Amino acid sequence: DEIPTVVGIFSAFGLVFSVSLFAWICCQRKSSKSNKTPPYKFVHVLKGVDIYPENLNSKKKFGADDKSEAKNKSAMPKNSLHLDLEKRDLNGNFPKTTPKIQSSPDLENLSPKHFAERKKDSVSPDSLKSITSLSSEDKQDKLGTLFFSLEYNFEKKAFVVNIKEARGLPAMDEQSMTSDPYIKMTILPEKKHKVKTRVLRKTLDPAFDETFTFYGIPYSQIQDLTLHFMILSFDRFSRDDVIGEVLIPLTGIELSEGRLLMDREITKRNVRKSSGRGELLISLCYQSTTNTLTVVVLKARHLPKSDVSGLSDPYVKVNLYHAKKRISKKKTHVKKCTPNAVFNELFVFDIPCEGLDDISIEFLVLDSDRGSRNEVIGRLTLGSSAEGTGGEHWKEICEYPRRQIAKWHMLCDG
Repeated sequence: DEIPTVVGIFSAFGLVFSVSLFAWICCQRKSSKSNKTPPYKFVHVLKGVDIYPENLNSKKKFGADDKSEAKNKSAMPKNSLHLDLEKRDLNGNFPKTTPKIQSSPDLENLSPKHFAERKKDSVSPDSLKSITSLSSEDKQDKLGTLFFSLEYNFEKKAFVVNIKEARGLPAMDEQSMTSDPYIKMTILPEKKHKVKTRVLRKTLDPAFDETFTFYGIPYSQIQDLTLHFMILSFDRFSRDDVIGEVLIPLTGIELSEGRLLMDREITKRNVRKSSGRGELLISLCYQSTTNTLTVVVLKARHLPKSDVSGLSDPYVKVNLYHAKKRISKKKTHVKKCTPNAVFNELFVFDIPCEGLDDISIEFLVLDSDRGSRNEVIGRLTLGSSAEGTGGEHWKEICEYPRRQIAKWHMLCDG
C-alpha cells in the first residue's frame, strides 16, 4: 500500500512541475517576441537612410532628411534649436533630438570648416546671382558654359581636345536640385571619333580636365571638321537627360601657333531632321474605354548603311513616357542585313491617367551589334508637344479614339 501512495505523490509533484515549466516558457517567449526589434536592414529602411555606396562614401545627407525636417520643425518648441533647423541642409547644424543623426559618426566628426566648404560647393555665387537676377524664362534658356582647349601636335600628326569644365549647368534632378553631368564628343561629319568623359556626381559646375588625342588627322583637314559636344546628366533608373549641346565648326580656327583656349554657351539641343536617317511606319489606336494605347511597329525603309558590314541589323525600342518619366518599354525582334525592315509587331500600353495630354511615346531604331554597343540609327517622338507629323498623328488618335491610324514618319538624328 505504501508504494502506490509514494508513486502517486511523486507523479503529482512531477505534473505540477511540468505545468509550471511550460507556463514559464510561454511567458518568456511572449515577452521576448513583444520586445523583438525589426531586422537591421528594415530599421534603416524605416528611417529612410540612403544605402547607395557612393552617397555614403561622399558623406551626403540621408534620403529622408527633408521629411524629418518638416516633422521636427512642427514638433520642436520655439527656441535656439528651432532656429538652427533652417541652416541644417547647408552647414550641418542638426538637432540633437534626431536619432538618425546620432547614429552617424561621419556627421559628428565633421568640423565647421567642412560644413562651410560643403555650403560653398552646393551653391556657387554665380549660380545664386543668376537665380536672383533672371526670370523664369531666362533660367530655362540658361544652360551654362563649356570651357575647352584645342591643339594640334605636328610631330605626332594628332588633334588634341581638352575638355576642362562646365559652369552653371541646370539641375536635372528635381529632388536634389543637382545633376550628374558628363560630356559626349563627336567629330563631324564622319562621326568616326566618339569619346565621352567620366560622370561627376551631384554638381552643377563639373571640372573634367580630360584630354582626348585623335591620331591620323592631317592638319589640312582640320578646317573641314566640326566638333559636337553633347552635355548629359546620368540617370540610374531611366534614360540619361540631355542638358544641351555645343557645335564648333573648325573653319577659320588657326592652331599652328599653339594651344587655343575657348568657351561657348551651351544651347538647347537642336533635333535636326535628316532624310538620310530613313522612315518608320507606325500605327496607333487609343481605347478611351479601357484607357489603353495600341502601338504597331509596321515597317522601316531607307535606313542608312552601317560603316563596317555595309548593311544594318535594325530593331526598334518603344519607350512610353508620362510627364517626361519613362513608365514602360518594349522592343521588336532584330531584322538581319536590311535597310527596309518589316516588323509587324504589336504592343499594348496601359495609360496611367485619363487622356493623352501628359503621354508621349519614343521610337528608337538601333543597329544590333554583338561586338559593341548598339548604335542609334534614328529617333522618332510622338506626343501632344511633338512637331511635324508626330504631333499631327497624335492629334488624330485623340480626336478619333478606337480607330487604328497609320502614318510614315521621318527619323531624326540619334
